[in-house]
Amino acid sequence: MSSSKPQTQRRFDIVVIGAGPAGLSFALALEGTGMRVGIIDRQRLDQLAQPSFDGREIALTHASVERLRRLNVWSSISSEEISPLRVARVLNGASSEGLDLRPATDTMPLARFVSNHVIRRVLYERVLQARDVELLCGERVIAIRPAVHDTEVELSGGMRLRASLVVAADSRFSETRTAMGIPARMRDFGRTMTLFRVECDEPHHGVAYEWFDYGQTVALLPLNEGRRSVVLTLPTHEMRRLLTLDDARFDREIERRLAPRGRMRRISERFSYPIITVYPSRFTAPRYALIGDAAVGMHPVTAHGFNLGLLGAATLAQLIADAAARGGDIGATEVLATYERKHRRATLPFYLATNTIVSLYTSEELPLRIARDAILRLSDRAAPFKSLLTAFLTRGAAEVEGLGRGAWGLGRR
Repeated sequence: MSSSKPQTQRRFDIVVIGAGPAGLSFALALEGTGMRVGIIDRQRLDQLAQPSFDGREIALTHASVERLRRLNVWSSISSEEISPLRVARVLNGASSEGLDLRPATDTMPLARFVSNHVIRRVLYERVLQARDVELLCGERVIAIRPAVHDTEVELSGGMRLRASLVVAADSRFSETRTAMGIPARMRDFGRTMTLFRVECDEPHHGVAYEWFDYGQTVALLPLNEGRRSVVLTLPTHEMRRLLTLDDARFDREIERRLAPRGRMRRISERFSYPIITVYPSRFTAPRYALIGDAAVGMHPVTAHGFNLGLLGAATLAQLIADAAARGGDIGATEVLATYERKHRRATLPFYLATNTIVSLYTSEELPLRIARDAILRLSDRAAPFKSLLTAFLTRGAAEVEGLGRGAWGLGRR
């Protein structure tokens, strides 16, 4: 990674807005193509270098692990930081019977949990080694001006960047998406989740629980050393009350809420996030494209938001590399139209299905409570349906359809 003093105007082939996992992965995927990439982020360099634990544990599919491996990132994550998911168990209310998802063989887990801050750290460290990637930190985008042949990006520090393509990876609440006139469908579920780690009296054996209880939803994710990550989701007004409690009273209430699943002791800070899903009307504009959460902000219940973000970055990077190899315009309308079509096909059915499932399994109406319990029991007995769900969990929606294959590791053929 190179660094230099701010100049009045700079030229890149591609400007990426946002140095999160999607933005960093996208830039790394273009390594070896000869294109110069500038990454803008509001955070300071030291904040990017040492991201803090934020409570989020990412369930990486086999496809996502392979993408990180091809980017020479996966080997930088120590085995102590990788927790295998052996079984995913979905339960409804007080029922002890539900839907169990298991891998086809005992040799491979369903997925692997890695903390969000660990993924961010290793991606940043890998970007430092990339010769054609430059980080512009502590900067905010204040204007984007697309033109026929390139786009100008004006930064808060006075610098102006020009590039053939601007790629936004600046969160599901993307300001640049709004500035480019792209409307987004946002759904506020009126719920907030709080996340923290616990120690357990009983071993978890790599089993994750998704427990749709009445009045709350609880996910228990298996971590190494017998620990678990708790994801508790409540109506926002109820979560506000819970989060105002001091540590002792908070822990007592958590013990009560988790009692049916065994005794647990909190060992980390608590973090909270509102549950709002986002799906834009389109993923592109003239010389501009969306990736990561800026493109698709998923509900966390399926744990696939991160994986879809990596998939979108891979798809766009492949199309850009192919266009460059042909000597074409990397920001051309036809390149972006192909990305739009591919990523929408990969994500929209999954986005709609996830929102429908959440609506069904968080409703407090008695007929729906009964219906969802019956659905889980029947699903557990339907082998083809279970196989499909397992494929979604282990490989992701797009990989099940055969989309996105080979869309990574560019410039290393």
